[in-house]
Amino acid sequence: MWKKILSKLKSGKSFNNYYLLVFTVIVLTIVIQSIIQYSLARQRQDALRINVAGRQRMLSQSIVKSVYECRFGTCDYGKLRLAMTQISNTNRALQSGNDATGIPKLDNVEIQKNFDRLEPHLNFILESTNDFNKLELVDLEILSAEADKFLVVMDTIVGQFQKASEEDISTLMIIELELAVFSLLILILEIFFFINPSIKKITSQNQKLKEIAWHQTHAFNGHMKNIKNYNHVLKIEKNVEHKEELISFLMEELTDLEGVSENMVKSLEKQA
Repeated sequence: MWKKILSKLKSGKSFNNYYLLVFTVIVLTIVIQSIIQYSLARQRQDALRINVAGRQRMLSQSIVKSVYECRFGTCDYGKLRLAMTQISNTNRALQSGNDATGIPKLDNVEIQKNFDRLEPHLNFILESTNDFNKLELVDLEILSAEADKFLVVMDTIVGQFQKASEEDISTLMIIELELAVFSLLILILEIFFFINPSIKKITSQNQKLKEIAWHQTHAFNGHMKNIKNYNHVLKIEKNVEHKEELISFLMEELTDLEGVSENMVKSLEKQA
């Protein structure tokens, strides 16, 4: 089966060039679109991760504020517990990933080191505020200091996420640019080495066919004119010997006309 396909492909070289061009354009379009979609997906993930990481800073301040309110004002235990749960779950998701929220797993060693630095401060905040019955015993000064340290490290992590995202975007932009240049180069090569030769070949064939048609048509018309003339004379000629001579001339013209037709067919077959 493959031999038949290859033989058919070899028999239509001009069509092969056209199909190659179309196939190249389709493949390059698919690759470029895939990279663009991948880039957009990465940007969405990075934007989500940066946004969630930024909220961690707000949650840490919200926990400290809630503890102060419990000590010196009206305590909203539900709000405090919700903030503690969110900051803990989000810290875990930012490192291990979360399919439900679309946060990817962390694969940056430098950022992971800062999360490791962040862990003791976060654990202190959560452990010291975990038992609501003992909030009166919490040292607010130490809690605020730990929250500030958490905030500083979290600021660094957010900055690292932002920088990594910008580097990814720059890398993808360079890849897209290189691929676009490569695509343009491929198309130019296709045009110069495949399309132009095919166009020139077709143009040359058309010109030769016109020349063949012109010569053959004139030869054909010449023989047809002679045949008509012989036929006219043959109708009015009374002498039998002259008629036989005219018939011989007529047969010669028919033979020549047949030769012109055969030459025309052979010329067309050569061009094909």
